[in-house]
Amino acid sequence: MGETDVDRPNGASGSDGFWDASRCVGTPQCPPRCPRFVSKDGRGLVVRPYDDADRDALAEMYRDYDPDARSMGLPPTDEAHIAEWLSNLVDRGRNFVAVADRGIVGHAAYVASDDPEPELAVFVHQDSHDRGIGTELCRHVVADAADAGREALVLHVAPDNQRAVHVYRELGFETVNSDGADTKMRLDLTPPVPPAARPTTGTESRG
Repeated sequence: MGETDVDRPNGASGSDGFWDASRCVGTPQCPPRCPRFVSKDGRGLVVRPYDDADRDALAEMYRDYDPDARSMGLPPTDEAHIAEWLSNLVDRGRNFVAVADRGIVGHAAYVASDDPEPELAVFVHQDSHDRGIGTELCRHVVADAADAGREALVLHVAPDNQRAVHVYRELGFETVNSDGADTKMRLDLTPPVPPAARPTTGTESRG
């Protein structure tokens, strides 16, 4: 990420000069999806697997999470329940964080990581909403779960959260059940290239 665009002629940069991997063809050593990402407002971020060293920063993001942005009771609001909830996600799931210059601004996981159809959860700090970060986190989860041989991903969303429902549908999720309080959606991961793993340009991003 210290290279210049001249060093990387197959890509482009965001407004801050950060590498945009949307046109990168990748190599066999690349992860299922490139960690470099440029948000809708031109900010450079890295989306990568969670590391134990991220724990305090991630907990801080949730401590500062707007209660009005919570959905279906998540994330928890008090420190003890945040710690317990994060421990469960970290111990049982596969986790990813979105990191900007200000630190961790988003978090996604699929749980249980060894389940054939694990459950997806994604949260973005309110100061970073509407910038495509949650969608990119979801794409990383999908690409990783598909690479790990999972059969599908499922999620639960409040039916009145139409913005989230729209995003999930754009990623390829389909509604399998809705009862007024909870909508369950599912994404089949058996096709060779899952819809949610494809970037919007139509070119696979594996830089």
